[in-house]
Amino acid sequence: MSNDYKNKNFKQLLDKLQQESWQLELIISGFAIFGLFTAFPQIDAALKVAENDKHIYAFVLLLVAYIACYILIFNLLVHVILRGLWIGALGLRYISGDIEFDELNYQNKFTNYLKKKIVSFDRYVASLENYCSVLFATSFLLIFYVISITIIIVSFVLVATYILSNDSLPEGFRTVLGIILMLIISIGSFLVFIDFITQGYLKKKKWLSKIYFPFYWIFSFLTLSFLYRPLVYNFLDNKFTKRLILFLIPIYIVISIFSSVNYQKSNYLSSAKLNSKLHIDNREYEDLRIKENDFVKTASIQSKVITQPYIKFFNVFKENVENRIYNYNPSLKPEEDNRGFKIGNKISINKSISRKKRDSLAIAYLKTVNEMYHIKIDTIQYKTDFLISKNKQNQTGFETYIPTNKLSEGKHILKLFRKRIRNKDTISITDVVIPFWFFKD
Repeated sequence: MSNDYKNKNFKQLLDKLQQESWQLELIISGFAIFGLFTAFPQIDAALKVAENDKHIYAFVLLLVAYIACYILIFNLLVHVILRGLWIGALGLRYISGDIEFDELNYQNKFTNYLKKKIVSFDRYVASLENYCSVLFATSFLLIFYVISITIIIVSFVLVATYILSNDSLPEGFRTVLGIILMLIISIGSFLVFIDFITQGYLKKKKWLSKIYFPFYWIFSFLTLSFLYRPLVYNFLDNKFTKRLILFLIPIYIVISIFSSVNYQKSNYLSSAKLNSKLHIDNREYEDLRIKENDFVKTASIQSKVITQPYIKFFNVFKENVENRIYNYNPSLKPEEDNRGFKIGNKISINKSISRKKRDSLAIAYLKTVNEMYHIKIDTIQYKTDFLISKNKQNQTGFETYIPTNKLSEGKHILKLFRKRIRNKDTISITDVVIPFWFFKD
């Protein structure tokens, strides 16, 4: 059949599909809820990895997916409940028909009140149908809004990173270009937000619409709104859908507030957690990390209680660690930075560099790591001999072993220090503090 929207037969097909859309809604909602609950733990674990390893771009993408999952799960669950209530109401209508208020034998005050509020059972069924259909469409519209907001935030970051902070561009040029782009994005974001919350006020005023239109046109591509624009305006041209959207926004705000509520048991325990000398973080001990998403934040040892003649120390590798290595030893910084997302082979090898040269650079890289870091247990300093390794959570890092023959039995404090060059001076910074107890086996 022709898909010409002006064709009479095509319109009849759409009317028929519209009447039977509830079946498709339930099928899609069921599969979507199952898929979302299956994918949610994986996204949550990947998000924690990206956050822990400071992978900003991966973190942003996964955060969008995480928020989208939350929105879809909540909306689709409510949709299934309301649609189930609607099906139940239809079944009851088949048996009982409309509400006979006179058969209830209530006093006139209650009868008149109920007739005014309920009107008829058919109206109730129609209202449920409207809420279900609108809520289903709103679920996917909100995902587009989340994506649009994320794109705007990423645009600010990209301008600041690749234009304002780009040393390869002339200073005057990058400053002027960066400021212009920042102003366009800032003013455009503000105008789009005002137009959104006022439901198109800027488009209704003659002189405001002329100012707003260039920003609207740019942001329609920047935020991908051209993909879902018909859906938005179909919402806005109906009073019922407009009211429902305005009603849903405060609901999401209230849910966000309640989901962030915590009960504080003590005036001191919470602040003590910020001091690593007073608080034990289970993620810093290998034998206490039993879940797949129990990731090491900075470093770890094998246990809280050490009985072996050695301490297994693992220092997690993060992208900012490599930046610190380049800052400490600039000769290691390559001309072409191959970090980031890549398509194709996982390992990128510069064929112009000989194998011998690559091996020497790798040795120099690890030598720099061992120069930068040193470990102290209480007041005793230990020289590190880090090698590249992975822990049981598959995190890449640097591993070394420290003898315990000089330790007395009891509590000890292990500290990882990192050398940093600031204003041509070398200073030491404490990266992590891990308490442990040593007892001879």
